Amino acid sequence: MVDQNELQKTLGVPFQRQELLTQALTHSSYANENPGIAPASNERLEFLGDAILGLIVAENLFRDFPAMSEGEMTRLRSILVKQETLARVAESIKLGDYLYLGKGEEASGGKDKPANLARALEALIAAVYLDHGFAVTEQFVSGNIGCRITENSLSGYDYRLQITASRTTAS
Repeated sequence: MVDQNELQKTLGVPFQRQELLTQALTHSSYANENPGIAPASNERLEFLGDAILGLIVAENLFRDFPAMSEGEMTRLRSILVKQETLARVAESIKLGDYLYLGKGEEASGGKDKPANLARALEALIAAVYLDHGFAVTEQFVSGNIGCRITENSLSGYDYRLQITASRTTAS
């Protein structure tokens, strides 16, 4: 088992229920190879985390970009919650170093696979929510994914969106 204390320091979220953090980090391959020892896989947490993430990102876009149309918010939200973006966030906090993977998944580079990283991040979001509630989860998401709003909106996503976002934040 890996030392999760370092991850909790990186996240700035001390878990009261350590089993939630462990489950968030547990890939189905590990759970299948270690029945009775491993917690359930992170798949159910991933489901919840995806929904929570979508809500938080949508609310932030709605609040922070009042001039943005529904279509623009939808496109930007899809960029912010897609696998590639979530994997980059997971890489930035070295989430792959903490994943529990089965032998085959580990051998095939599973700690670096974008799908595993993105899913673990969504599961982590759910674990934070279940352990600390919505306000802490919103701070965690906004601090780690909210920063991608500027990065994505200013890196060639859509010139019209760049102008809209720039004008909105300048006022």
